[in-house]
Amino acid sequence: MPLRPNGLARAAVRFRPAAFAGTFVALLMTVAIVSACGILLESGARASLPPTRYAQAPVVVAADQQIHWQAGSGEGAYEEAVRVPERARVDAALLERLAPLGRAVPDVVFPVRGDAGSGSAEASGWGASAFTGEALVGGRAPEAPGEVVLGAGAGAGAGAGAGAGVGPGAGAQAGAGAGSAGDRISLDTPVGKREFRVVGRARGAGVWFSDAEARALSGHPGALDAVVLFDADPERVRAAVDGRAQVLTGAARAVDPRLAGARDLLTGLGGSFGGIATLVAVFTAAGTVALSVGQRSREFALLRAVGATPRQIRRIVATEALLVAPAAGVLGCVPGLGLAAWWFGQLQAKGAIPDGVGLTVSWIPLVSAAGIGLVTALLAGWAAARRPARIRPGQALAAAAVERVRPGWIRTPLGIAALAGGAACAGLAATSGGEDAANAALGVVMLFMLAVALLGPLIARACAGLLGLPLRAAGASGSLAAANSRAHARRLASAITPIVLAMAFSSTLVFLQTSEEDATRRQQTAGLLADHVITDPPIDARGGVAVTRTSVLAMFGTGPERRFQSASAQGVAGDVTTVQDLGVREGHLGALRPGTVAVDRSLAESARLGVGDRVELRLPDGIPANPEIVAVYTRGLGLGQVTLPASDLTGHTTAGRATELLVRGPLPAGLVPAMSPSGWTAAQSTDREVSAWANAVMAAVLGGFAAVAAANTLVMTVLDRRRELRMLRLVGSTRSQVLRMLRWEALLIGGAGVTLGSAIALATLFPLTKAVTGAPPHVPPVLYASFAAAALGLGLAATLLPARWTLRGGTYSS
Repeated sequence: MPLRPNGLARAAVRFRPAAFAGTFVALLMTVAIVSACGILLESGARASLPPTRYAQAPVVVAADQQIHWQAGSGEGAYEEAVRVPERARVDAALLERLAPLGRAVPDVVFPVRGDAGSGSAEASGWGASAFTGEALVGGRAPEAPGEVVLGAGAGAGAGAGAGAGVGPGAGAQAGAGAGSAGDRISLDTPVGKREFRVVGRARGAGVWFSDAEARALSGHPGALDAVVLFDADPERVRAAVDGRAQVLTGAARAVDPRLAGARDLLTGLGGSFGGIATLVAVFTAAGTVALSVGQRSREFALLRAVGATPRQIRRIVATEALLVAPAAGVLGCVPGLGLAAWWFGQLQAKGAIPDGVGLTVSWIPLVSAAGIGLVTALLAGWAAARRPARIRPGQALAAAAVERVRPGWIRTPLGIAALAGGAACAGLAATSGGEDAANAALGVVMLFMLAVALLGPLIARACAGLLGLPLRAAGASGSLAAANSRAHARRLASAITPIVLAMAFSSTLVFLQTSEEDATRRQQTAGLLADHVITDPPIDARGGVAVTRTSVLAMFGTGPERRFQSASAQGVAGDVTTVQDLGVREGHLGALRPGTVAVDRSLAESARLGVGDRVELRLPDGIPANPEIVAVYTRGLGLGQVTLPASDLTGHTTAGRATELLVRGPLPAGLVPAMSPSGWTAAQSTDREVSAWANAVMAAVLGGFAAVAAANTLVMTVLDRRRELRMLRLVGSTRSQVLRMLRWEALLIGGAGVTLGSAIALATLFPLTKAVTGAPPHVPPVLYASFAAAALGLGLAATLLPARWTLRGGTYSS
């Protein structure tokens, strides 16, 4: 009777479902994590918001909100781009150039505040009402300098004169007639405090001036947020602009910096993290498939002994993959959708994604994830079936009776190469600085993990020999556990690898965050000398050092790999050394003046710059700057990576004013409320909560997947040993002795996994934290102990629970 591989495969799946349950679970989890990351990636790529401010503007001319540059060199050159930290603006000269093409309306938006300090209101020129739809409810439009129109939610105070304020919701608290036509109010603007006469009221919550005065008050009279054109041909506008700005129509008119931030976040999660997660998932699933095929070596040996050809063995494995993988792919998309929806919802609830952006779900990430699972099963099955398919029929049963001891001639050289590469990357990262160290360290964890997988049997045999020494002192059960581990190193490696994965990736992600948080807090505590911190101070506040907190784009790296990256910055007006100790190690801050800058050592090391060199920057609105470095300091993580004179930021920030006032000594009268240094440090920590939460979620996703894979592998291994365990019972071992042996084996597996995973994490963290914080990694003992305890507990539970089920009742009970 001819052998029918397809029929054998279907029969194996049908009558031995437990043998394929582990493969099914691993593939399902793989599809879930890959599809979730794919959905986030697609949502980021397709993220959009409907036009709000420019919904009624036919054509909008605005600046490109990204900086573009050429990276690489020669034929490998490519273009990169990064979003500017704040709003990029167009040259006001464009207004005259565009005026002949249609009705051109200049648009500027800036914050103003009243004396009452009740918050900021959005101010602009009344010409913007042509496309925002604002309408007067009383009085007239502003026409001359010193005239203002207040929105329904902007007037406050009682009547005229000092004390009238501006702020969201203030109008609801004002009495009837507050801020009515003819009243005079004092407003704090980016160019200073000014007094205005109210000439009208509008429906919105903003503040409006004449177009000319709005441009003068914005703090950047030579630049506009945008130019809106009516009755103009977009093609003629593009020709007139000639590449100096973007011409936006349709959905592109949704000029919202939050949209660009959401796109960056989602594509980063779905792309960068998704790539790592996909590699880990595929890597783990392939190991599970290989373990499943390897556990059935006796079956394949018997088929070879009765005449099955190598091609038929490979067909059986391929057919089994085709029977299991599609079902796992379809079912795996369900938790993948749930994970993506939960993750997206949490990011939206934390304000990282604006409400108008929705989760995009299409067939592309789902089918791609299912396809990856299928290809993983086929390739892993093919690789695992090579040996049983090629072995001679006469030797098949004998070869399947014992585990192969000699290392593989393919995986061993590859594993040694990966181990050498990881060591080289770790050495390079340890001797480099700045971003070079961080980039080198990123390859450490992946190369070492690849080495663990490829050299698994050799590493497992070494762990069994080393950790088996103390086991021999634990009596007969311990000695038997040590002997079993040495004799079945491949089985031991299959169980250790997922635990190493879980420990290495979770520790790297979580302890990198704790290291950054600890270094930031220590730098802020040691570096902030001020006794009081006043946030959003009046523009004419005196008695301290005014600080403008923002971000700039700095050129990191050298050579073809140079790239712009966002760096925290502070503009200071006054002697910063009286309120901050930045930890200067080169130069001195007394030389700080317009056209100069002080930088953190991480930026200096990355760009290989020092005192006297010039650093390439882009100011918050994208304008180029090339200031001279006068000092290099060490506390940039906590206080700002770039320190420059506040005058160099004038006209280049959205707020147009100082964001903090640092006061040393007694607090000047009228400057309240103020924060203490500890309160300010705590507030800065709150601002980093989203980043910490994102790292924790990524660690949970990767660590959770690897933990499930580890449990799955251990359960598969124990169930495959039913004959062995029952044989031990038949030769006289009690049930408790067998369970004690398995307990020692589980502790050996967990201990080896925790040790190797911790070593890989530390090899990655030391150069990373040196580059980022300048200090060793900060590993909270309780948190690390919980990771190690979870890994050991997982190993014990996944080993002992199926073992108790295998040894339950009947002849085999003690």
